[in-house]
Amino acid sequence: MADTVANAQTSPDVTQPWAELGLKEPEYARIREILGRRPTSCELAMYSVMWSEHCSYKSSKVHLRKFGALEPVTPTGELLAGIGENAGVIDVGQGWAVTFKIESHNHPSYVEPHQGAATGVGGIVRDILAMGARPIGVMDPLRFGPLDAPDTARVLPGVVSGIGGYGNCLGLPNIGGEVVFDHSYLGNPLVNALCVGKLRHEDLHLAHATGTGNKVILYGAATGGDGIGGASILASETFDPSTGSGQAPQRKRPSVQVGDPFMEKLLIECTLELFAAGVVNGIQDFGAAGISCATSELAAAGDGGMHVELDLVPLRDPTLSPEEILMSESQERMMAVASPEHVDRFLEICRRWDVQATVVGEVTDTGRLVIDWHGETVVDVDPRTVAHEGPVYERPYARPDWQDEVQARDVNALTRPRTGAELAETVLALAGSPNLCDRSWITDQYDRFVLGNSVLAQPEDAGVLRIDEETQLGVALATDCNARFTLLDPRQGAKLALAEAYRNVSVTGAQPVAVSDCLNFGSPEDPAVMWQFVEAVEGLVEGCAVLGTPVTGGNVSFYNQTGTTPVLPTPTVGVLGVLEDVAQRVPMGFAAEGDTVWLLGTTRDELAGSAWAGVVHDHLGGLPPELDLEHEMRLSRLLQRAARQALLTSAHDLSDGGLSQALVECCLRRGHGVRVRLDEIDPFVALFSESTGRVVVSLPADRGEQLVELAAQLDVPITQLGVTTAADPDAALEVEGLFNLPLSQVRDVWTAPIPRALGLTAG
Repeated sequence: MADTVANAQTSPDVTQPWAELGLKEPEYARIREILGRRPTSCELAMYSVMWSEHCSYKSSKVHLRKFGALEPVTPTGELLAGIGENAGVIDVGQGWAVTFKIESHNHPSYVEPHQGAATGVGGIVRDILAMGARPIGVMDPLRFGPLDAPDTARVLPGVVSGIGGYGNCLGLPNIGGEVVFDHSYLGNPLVNALCVGKLRHEDLHLAHATGTGNKVILYGAATGGDGIGGASILASETFDPSTGSGQAPQRKRPSVQVGDPFMEKLLIECTLELFAAGVVNGIQDFGAAGISCATSELAAAGDGGMHVELDLVPLRDPTLSPEEILMSESQERMMAVASPEHVDRFLEICRRWDVQATVVGEVTDTGRLVIDWHGETVVDVDPRTVAHEGPVYERPYARPDWQDEVQARDVNALTRPRTGAELAETVLALAGSPNLCDRSWITDQYDRFVLGNSVLAQPEDAGVLRIDEETQLGVALATDCNARFTLLDPRQGAKLALAEAYRNVSVTGAQPVAVSDCLNFGSPEDPAVMWQFVEAVEGLVEGCAVLGTPVTGGNVSFYNQTGTTPVLPTPTVGVLGVLEDVAQRVPMGFAAEGDTVWLLGTTRDELAGSAWAGVVHDHLGGLPPELDLEHEMRLSRLLQRAARQALLTSAHDLSDGGLSQALVECCLRRGHGVRVRLDEIDPFVALFSESTGRVVVSLPADRGEQLVELAAQLDVPITQLGVTTAADPDAALEVEGLFNLPLSQVRDVWTAPIPRALGLTAG
């Protein structure tokens, strides 16, 4: 079913029930064709949520199929579960597997920031749980409007409290993420959530309903009226700018789910015990589309059909209609399939965890999903038409006319600092800018070390978690995206996001092995936005093919715009790496006095889209930095070998803000100063260029020759920059012959912006 320009742009007749549910007229006609009759109101509700953009990926699936051609290259060469499952699962060696996935909860988090963000965490945790894994950590890449915007003061604290409150109550460490501010996100923040879990190979579970006569059990929280059409329909439309940038659209509030992290914690432990008892044949979490999703996807992935008695569903609100029950996205619910002989044991385990469980149906051999309500059949459909055979649109896309204008904006025409005083002033301006300043007001609200297996956590380049206490096997995770680069060139920008996350995992000493992505874009009905999306997907496919990092799953989030203005194209990339021994991990901050400091990689005059251009000149234009993926792989191998040899005392990726910001962060992490020389290149370019494939490292002075030899073996350019100094009150960031900035001054500038913007400090 191909979309056309006409039906993509035609305003629906909102007087029709199908239009009120977000369906277009051709989609409703297709439903009638499938059924051979008018759908019941319950069937219409089910199709509407399952065929929404958020659930069906109807505008993106023709392009996402390109990820399927990527070859998995893991330590043992096996991808245990990939795209199409609740989350990707990869073998990490020694009988262990890791599952991870990133998803969005953008629109709900604008409407009701705390609950929207909290339930985003809850949903992604259940995706991991449904694979048979124990969730062990979360991450949260976030984007907001300008830091000083009134609505940011409403949205940011609520989102942070929602993420922290829910994750902390679950006892899951929050080990990393990003926080970015830009005017394009005003009125449409991006709240992405990643979860990682661990499992033994034999514990893997998939979502399918098989075995005629097996029972369908709903367990967890009761179903309420919150979240009806929430993540499914709410995320499949743009916001109306008439609501005002400082006000949440009140009419959307009933669509936002309400989370209960304590119920989720019980659900986690209960589910893991059910797995261990061997009483689960198939399982599906309740995410977007609620019961509509769980029943149709379980049945569609099985070898028969399913019959459900909707009357048996436990309700918090007895006035709910059957349509509302089917569409409700109430949180903390799961659906499982168990054989009759295991039902009593299943229910017994649930009672022990104080988790409500009810047999609501059974697996049949009809190939149909049949749902009854008060003795009347209200749904009788082929579940595949609901879950997997929805509309597939080949949206028109075209390179926008304005792209040439953006790329023609000459960054070299901007005035550059030349004197030592001007360079020092620029270092401070970047360090105190919203996108480079201290995030501790945010990260301190997250428990980063609960469970005792967090080896590295934010503000490190990547989070590192121990998987096995006996062998010290671990994983590293990083999420990244520079949306300014993606606006300049979506294909190159997506590759750069991949390369940065790959590099951030590598600096810890880990081997990058797999990718999960969250592709955040504006309306797919805009050919320019669709072009950005297609270019980004193809860029990721090309980059992953070179790096050998398959895309194991992820999320597409469209309609991220208020009115006609889309957000910056933001393809957030999460990369997972493996560390054979977490004791060998390398932190980012300078660790000792007298260590020599080196730069790995080549610096070029690349300032387009840079933090300097944006902060100092409010400029965005030109072409993003060049990218050499073969160099990225050689650099990664160098960092892995150096970690295994215990060669480095610190390693930090160069990205936003270039060498200037990397030195600031390395110094402030543990308080050590640094003295560097910039003899062979223009000091301005050396400090503020954002050339890729670069890492600043430190190591004991007597081991410098070993690093030089290793770099030569792997053909990685290397330059000695200087030496670290003592961590004392007089510590400074010094560039010889140009400036000497006391770290106390740098720290004051760096820590001030977020508390000041939120009214938490004077001035």
